[in-house]
Amino acid sequence: MSVPSPLPVSATTSGEASQATAAFRVARDFLLDHREDYQGAVDGFVWPELSYFNYALDWFDVLATELDTADRLALWLVEADGSEQRLTYADLRLRSNAAANWLRSVGVRRGDRVLLALGNQVELWVAVLALTKVGAVMIPTTTLADSVELEQRIRLADARIVIARSQDAAAYESLPAQTAAGLIRIGAGGELPLPGWLDLADAAGQPTQFVADQQTAAGDPLFLYYTSGTTAEAKLVEHSHVSYTIGHLSTMYWIGVRPGDVHLNISSPGWGKHAWSNFFAPFHAGATVYLFNYRRFDATRLLQEMGRAGITSFCAPPTVWRMLIQADLTALTNPPHTVVGAGEPLNPEVIAQVQAAWGATIRDGYGQTETTLQIGNFPGQPVKPGSMGKPAPGYPVVLVDQETGEVVTTPGRPGEICLDLAARPLGLTSGYHGDESRTSEAMREGFYHTSDVAWADDEGYITYVGRTDDVFKASDYRISPFELESAMLEHEWVREVAVVPSPDPLRLAVPKAYILLVEGVEPSHATAMALFAYSRERLSPYKRIRRLTFETTLPKTISEKIRRVELRRREALLYAGLPAGQSTPAGE
Repeated sequence: MSVPSPLPVSATTSGEASQATAAFRVARDFLLDHREDYQGAVDGFVWPELSYFNYALDWFDVLATELDTADRLALWLVEADGSEQRLTYADLRLRSNAAANWLRSVGVRRGDRVLLALGNQVELWVAVLALTKVGAVMIPTTTLADSVELEQRIRLADARIVIARSQDAAAYESLPAQTAAGLIRIGAGGELPLPGWLDLADAAGQPTQFVADQQTAAGDPLFLYYTSGTTAEAKLVEHSHVSYTIGHLSTMYWIGVRPGDVHLNISSPGWGKHAWSNFFAPFHAGATVYLFNYRRFDATRLLQEMGRAGITSFCAPPTVWRMLIQADLTALTNPPHTVVGAGEPLNPEVIAQVQAAWGATIRDGYGQTETTLQIGNFPGQPVKPGSMGKPAPGYPVVLVDQETGEVVTTPGRPGEICLDLAARPLGLTSGYHGDESRTSEAMREGFYHTSDVAWADDEGYITYVGRTDDVFKASDYRISPFELESAMLEHEWVREVAVVPSPDPLRLAVPKAYILLVEGVEPSHATAMALFAYSRERLSPYKRIRRLTFETTLPKTISEKIRRVELRRREALLYAGLPAGQSTPAGE
């Protein structure tokens, strides 16, 4: 079976089944039908071409009115104290309709920029659906953002509405007068917000039928996302009503989530991965989004909750996987059938331990805020340890030589991960908001450039090397931090590690490891000597760890990616005055 040749179609303004809905459903069903037939999916999948599309009206509300999905749980939120909220697809449709009507009544219009800073609370899902129906543009923001970050995001995105947790309302009172002028402020959840704030709870009194004011053009902006900034200043990424909705068909295919699944993804609101796996991928499939709002991560409690909820599909960042394997995984007697990891590649030892306990293989996936899932290990396909997998259906991934600009065709030869714009995937950003030069730089020479380096083997499996800014030279050898980190993580004493170049007068730079130890291991001289010895056993001479330091935390983004850029800056300052010829520490 292959998807028919796409035709331009348009959506209705009522949310009823339309040509757009039908085109999306055909593409979705094709991937579900080829769930474990990767080559068939790649060969036959094409992105639907739509002139108009509104995800909330033309897909979510359709599921919410169909007999087999209307009463299915769409959202299941469990708090640390055991209290919970369960909403069906029909429930969310009615609530978001009322919220959309209320938002329009308080002045929110199509095209308005809305800073959305909510936690894992029902109001977040209601607001996203409602704002999509209205046609507003969302700026997802972490609840941990400080006043400087809030001011920057509101100003640069020209936001005129804020929807925030009521408990965080005070943080917006210190905004500069110019930024705060005319700002509509809406609180959600908890106590009533401060004077001058509106309360999203008032939407409960609005009609539960919603009619859009006009059709939503497929290319209209829907999201403005700030990247997490692991190696550079954050960028404002623009996504449309199709790129970050329909585009997540690739994410649904990678996760392997199916209709009726109960899907748990551990991710913080405000960042792209939350939309990937806590909204679009499971709602594409007609699955249930489950969340456990723990106050402090407790692997044993999480496993208990997963068992109670009957989680069938699970996604977590590497940090969580590494903590989980320190608990008794076998205590979960009904483990999920599909498990994936994202954020940074996982080392083979973690994958092996989960496989032994659950009989399921963690499948890595790769994407960016600028895209949906680009590369992955897909259901039913062999997984090669250390590899991210193969290009997703609909994603024309190529490796480009950073020096010559040529497409790499030789197995094992590294190149920058790029997307061929001649076959532009639907899930790719339209560009960086308000920054034409940065957009042009990323889209230069017929490719979208990810700034990530990888190599492919003779079967097309792609292995991550590192960010173009992370890969460094030591004694004229190119060093991949991830390769060294993977080796060190296999030592039983190492819980987390980050490797960066440390300035050296003889070698230009040497690999230095910032290490977090597992509980019960002391950060002593003897421990350091043992880890240096382990490095000598596992790594080639030019790759060995030459310096190390023990830490209690590593600098990370809110999405749990290690900020190596911060550690590199620390190293540059630390060794700025190192005299020529001075010897390096004991790792030599």
